[in-house]
Amino acid sequence: MATYAVNQAGVARCRELIAARQYVLDSEWNEVQPDAAAQNAYLERHSWDDYVAWHLGLTEGATDETKARYAFGYGDFRRVHRSALIACVFRAAQWRHKDVELAAHELLQELDRTTR
Repeated sequence: MATYAVNQAGVARCRELIAARQYVLDSEWNEVQPDAAAQNAYLERHSWDDYVAWHLGLTEGATDETKARYAFGYGDFRRVHRSALIACVFRAAQWRHKDVELAAHELLQELDRTTR
């Protein structure tokens, strides 16, 4: 099973987006998450650093600047999705990636405090 480290760049970018009110509170993540074609299209127009910032996890042992390196996406390349943060918490908890789970949970709580 893969192991993951928390991607601090992703956490920081997510916080920036929450503060800027760039979020979607009600969506079905499985319907709106970027598929492989959308990820490739994004990478054609943006840097790897931009791509990295949309993920909360870094796959340990995977090569930088490959999509396999970045996991636990939290947005659609424009906005944070609350449903994505919930999915990140759930998936990380399910597979016992505690650091990523806690980072996603903290971001979800931050989003919820912001939108009360």
